[in-house]
Amino acid sequence: QEIENHTKMTEFILVGLSKHPPSQSVLFWALMFLYRVTLAGNSMSVFLVGANSQLHTPMHSFHGNLSLRDILFSTSAVPLVVVNSLQNFPTISCRSCFAQLAIRAFLARAECFLLAIMAYGRFVAISSPLGYNLVMSSRACILMALVAWTTAFLLTVMPILLFPISFCGHNAIDHFSCEVQATFKLLCPHTVSLEVAVMVCAVISRPVPLIFILTSYLGILRAVLRIHPITMRLKAFSACGSPLVVVAIYFGTLAYIYVTPQNKKSQDRDKIVSLFYAAVTPVLNPLIYTLRNEDVKAALRGVACRIKS
Repeated sequence: QEIENHTKMTEFILVGLSKHPPSQSVLFWALMFLYRVTLAGNSMSVFLVGANSQLHTPMHSFHGNLSLRDILFSTSAVPLVVVNSLQNFPTISCRSCFAQLAIRAFLARAECFLLAIMAYGRFVAISSPLGYNLVMSSRACILMALVAWTTAFLLTVMPILLFPISFCGHNAIDHFSCEVQATFKLLCPHTVSLEVAVMVCAVISRPVPLIFILTSYLGILRAVLRIHPITMRLKAFSACGSPLVVVAIYFGTLAYIYVTPQNKKSQDRDKIVSLFYAAVTPVLNPLIYTLRNEDVKAALRGVACRIKS
């Protein structure tokens, strides 16, 4: 049955792992565990940054923004997949599907911009430590965070507001949730303007921040190689290594999802990679960014001591 306009559509069918029933129970318990860890780790990060005055620094404020983003992103996708994993060929209303698409796109773009700002902050801290407090002042950090969130929001809503959306053919989405690649396969051929607009916004929100991040880390590398003695150089490398791992995992997963060719044989693998992006990366961020930081560990010990007393 041909669907000419999304307003006439009542629901989408989510295929997920409905063709592989034994895998659904494994998926359910794995996602339940990962989601709880995500909420616990990121909520603790937000609480510590907000409650401890010693953590009211530029980098920790961006760590708090990143943790808040991870909570929202994981919540926008994982609970629905958990519920749907208990059903065969579950459905989702058209409005809910579009809401999930928009929210996930907005939060994914926000993380790209936040990671770019954090990379720039590290570059300033290592290459120009005396000017760090001036460049990364509280006012400047608040402004940069607002710009990151606002730009991500505008890049998400502009294509939706400017161009009509219509679907043709079946309404089955071969995925766990309303993922962009799977949903856009159902668009009618005449929605070229929408696809071009989405592509332009995707380039602005993904490759551009990635180039900025790589440029910042190249600057960091040059600055670190000039540091003496070697022990201080190794300490600087260690401080920058973990955030670079997060960047590699995040953008590497995005590249696999959106750049690699799509075919029927790789569909199940693509679903797992997309699920890894939604469920696993939010778990890694607090472990790499927050809990390895000595200031955060000290704040956590202080909270534990107050609870015990």
